[in-house]
Amino acid sequence: MPTLKTSRRQGNERGTIAADFVEEALRCAERRGVARVALLEQAGIHPATLEAPLARVSAAQYGRLWSAIADALDDEFFGQDSHPMRRGSFTLLCHAALGSRDASQALTRIASFLRLVLDDLRCEIGTNEARVRIRLVDTNTSNKARPMFAYATAFIMIYGLLCWLVGRRIPVLTAHLRCPEPAASDEYRLMFCDAMFFDQPASYVDLAPDCATLPVVQTAATLKVFLREAPANFIVKYRNPDSLAARIRRKLRQLPPIDWPDSERMAAALNMAEATLRRRLKQEGATYQSIRDALRRDLAIARLADTTQTIAEIAHALGFAEPSAFHRAFRKWTGVRPTAYRGLRADTKGNAGA
Repeated sequence: MPTLKTSRRQGNERGTIAADFVEEALRCAERRGVARVALLEQAGIHPATLEAPLARVSAAQYGRLWSAIADALDDEFFGQDSHPMRRGSFTLLCHAALGSRDASQALTRIASFLRLVLDDLRCEIGTNEARVRIRLVDTNTSNKARPMFAYATAFIMIYGLLCWLVGRRIPVLTAHLRCPEPAASDEYRLMFCDAMFFDQPASYVDLAPDCATLPVVQTAATLKVFLREAPANFIVKYRNPDSLAARIRRKLRQLPPIDWPDSERMAAALNMAEATLRRRLKQEGATYQSIRDALRRDLAIARLADTTQTIAEIAHALGFAEPSAFHRAFRKWTGVRPTAYRGLRADTKGNAGA
C-alpha cells in the first residue's frame, strides 16, 4: 500500500489497535528475516509499549507499521502467500475496482485481481437473496488452515476498499473461519462481527444482501486522497457494528471530553429512556461508562503517539482534573505509563542530535 502521510488531527479521530495485531504483523516480517527494531521505529511504536498485556497503538502507528513491513518485504500481504503481493498492487487493485458501477461488480473485480497476485488464497464471491458471501479459499497443497491474521489481512483489504468505494459501512452478518480461535478473538469480532465462528469447514464472510446494488460513489480525485492515507484510514473506520454503542461513540466524539454528558442526558439526546439505554448496551456487552473509558483511552493513545502536546495538556483535554489521575487511568487501560508512548520520539531526537 502507499506510504502513509497521516495528519495529527486524523490520528486523534481514530480508534486504537491491540498489541496482538502488532505482534502478528511483526512475526510475518521476522519469518522473512526482517528485524522488528527498525520497523517499530518507522511506525513510531516504542518496544516497551508492547510488553504490557493491555497495550494498544494508534491506528496511525499501525498503518505506518503496515507500510514499513510492506516496504521491507516488497509484499503487501506480509509474506503470507507463496507469491508476494508486490508493492503497488493495492493501488492497481483500487484503480481496477474504481470504475465499477456498484458493489457487486467491484467485488467481482477485486476477486479477479487477487487471483492474479496471490497463489495460496483465492477470493470467491457468491450472492443470493440472503447475503453477499466473500469466500476465502485455501489453495495450498497441504490444504491447511491459515493463521487468523492471514484471513484478517485479506478481509481488511477487501472490505475496507469496498466500504470506501460505496461510501458507507456495509453490515457484516457472520464470519466463519477454518483456523482455531485466536487469543485476540474479541478484537477480531470488533473487526468482523459478533457472529464469528472458528474451526469451521470453510472460511467466508457474509455481508448484508442489499449492499450488492449500492453504487460506487468515489472518483479518481477522491482515490488520490484515499491512497495517500491508506491503510490507516480504513483499518478501524469500518470495523465497528452499527450498534447503539457506535451511535454513542459518534455523539461523544462531537464534543470535548470535558463536556461529555452523563447517561441520563445521553439517553435524552438519543430519544430513549435511560433504563432502555442501559438495557440495550448490556445486550451489546457494554456500559455507558465503558464506552467513555475506551474512547478516552483511544484519544489518549492517539494524542501521545501523534502530537507534541504535553501529558498535562492531554490530561486537561481529556477532562482529568489532575495529570496524576490521567497517569493512573492510562496505566489501568494499557498497563504502562503515558511516558512509555513518548519514549521513541525522545530516543529519536536524542540520536539525531548525537
